[in-house]
Amino acid sequence: MTHEHFELTLVNRRWVTPRVLELTFVRSDGQAFPYVPGQFVTLHLDTPDGEIRRSYSIASLTHDLGRIAIAVTRVEGGRATEILNRLAPKDRVRASGPFGRFVLREDTGMDYILAATGTGVSPYRAMLGQLEKRLSDTACEIRLLLGVRSPEELLYGEDFLALARRAPRFRFEACLSRSLSDPPAAHERRGYVQEVLKALPLDPARHIVYLCGNPDMIDASLEHLKGLGFALPAIRREKYLSSN
Repeated sequence: MTHEHFELTLVNRRWVTPRVLELTFVRSDGQAFPYVPGQFVTLHLDTPDGEIRRSYSIASLTHDLGRIAIAVTRVEGGRATEILNRLAPKDRVRASGPFGRFVLREDTGMDYILAATGTGVSPYRAMLGQLEKRLSDTACEIRLLLGVRSPEELLYGEDFLALARRAPRFRFEACLSRSLSDPPAAHERRGYVQEVLKALPLDPARHIVYLCGNPDMIDASLEHLKGLGFALPAIRREKYLSSN
């Protein structure tokens, strides 16, 4: 798949959590935007000091092909955040992509652990159609761990819970570091993602692990998995680095 430079037009904006803004674009030239779920797009944003570039995983559902949804966390004083927060429908930005290899591969006979923090869950949302098909076509089990601070910050949680209701071999767990619901929901767990991950009965002969989001979570999880005997090809990572 080639990398293109193109212009995007904003068609919708909505706050999906108190701190995360979802922006949905289409290509201004009307062309399709083929990508593999799990890949990201880079926005080229103009500032008084020149162009800055920020990359965002595509969070679009697979049935929404042609639209490019991204989830943007509000960062106090962030240059990119301020620009994107001001965008209104019909505004345009320059972009390039798609990029990235954090995609769902064919792993015969393996189960999956998908772990994320915050907007690091975006690529898994884009993979929902693929995940459901894999659950239908194979006997695999898939477990998704999403780490946020509190229930109201559970990004795309309803989409994952809906899949869990449809597919018994898909399990979604919210790893909450600050507060749980009162009373706690069945899918809620107290603690950080890496802590919940360490408590799972993982088997290098049976599991493939995807890690996306906060570098500290990824580094801690990586060391734990290596200690269990996981080979690096079975640990797929995408770090989200903070920038202003």
